[in-house]
Amino acid sequence: MELSQFTFYSHLSPELQAFVHNHARPITVPKNTILFYQGDVCKDILFLTDGSVRLYIQGEGIEEITLYTLKPLEQCVVNTASLVSQNVAIGTAITESDISGYLLDHESIRSLMTQSPEYLSFMFSLFTVRLASLATLVEDIKFKRLDTRLLEWLAQQESSRIEMTHEQIATQLGTSRVVISRLLKDLEHKGKVRLERGAIERLI
Repeated sequence: MELSQFTFYSHLSPELQAFVHNHARPITVPKNTILFYQGDVCKDILFLTDGSVRLYIQGEGIEEITLYTLKPLEQCVVNTASLVSQNVAIGTAITESDISGYLLDHESIRSLMTQSPEYLSFMFSLFTVRLASLATLVEDIKFKRLDTRLLEWLAQQESSRIEMTHEQIATQLGTSRVVISRLLKDLEHKGKVRLERGAIERLI
């Protein structure tokens, strides 16, 4: 994919399109690479074109809690908020797969924001979507039983065969591997999943 496939791009003037192309730096990053840490001040914004990036937070002595997963043609709001405000990032970003995309530096982003209402609209629409999903996450953690959240998470996966370890699922749901293993074993007894080494077959 190219930068031109981002929804805001076609609304830019020819001059701004040229500006973006002249300042965007193409990158490729392997799987399991930290892009920035919680507490860093971001210097560039990633425009993701291929792969996925997981954003998570981690307090002292607690498990990780996944905030969201960044998909192609999206812009990370944690990354954006840190860069625009020049304050520390509230989470850590790690690549879930090999990724590719483009980086725009702080000054280029500020110029784009100043000159393009369409880009600003794109940016704020992402903040709106992410705030809604984070509100749902907080509500789920506070009010829903973990077994319910696990079932909902399994149902949301694209494939019925989920090739992830219990540790990785625990990270997604902000709990421990031991708890997830116990819940999955209970779901297997109920005929809702079949457990394999390094994978889970969803039967519901």
